[in-house]
Amino acid sequence: MNYTIDATEKKIGRIASEAASILTGKNSPTFEKNKVSGNKVTIINASKVSIDPRKLLSVEFERYSGYPGGFKSETLGKTIEKKGYGEVFVHAVYNMIPANKLRSIIMKNLTVTE
Repeated sequence: MNYTIDATEKKIGRIASEAASILTGKNSPTFEKNKVSGNKVTIINASKVSIDPRKLLSVEFERYSGYPGGFKSETLGKTIEKKGYGEVFVHAVYNMIPANKLRSIIMKNLTVTE
């Protein structure tokens, strides 16, 4: 099934948790942990999301390459400037889906439009 979530004047976490729940199939009576639900989620109006100005500077996205000196850190504001609001939602939903072999398959069913 196709689901649409409107992000206008809502918080990132609330939208991401709703999307993750639908993508994993937990809203269905035939939910199975080891199966991909096949639900598709589209988040619209991502740029109209409500973000506290303090969080633009305090929330950080971190990654590590595995090499010495390979730790990189970027604030929420910089991530929005460089990659847009879609990247923030993808990152939030990605971390709310169980870390197993199905995560990459499930994430292909998420689209974010600004």
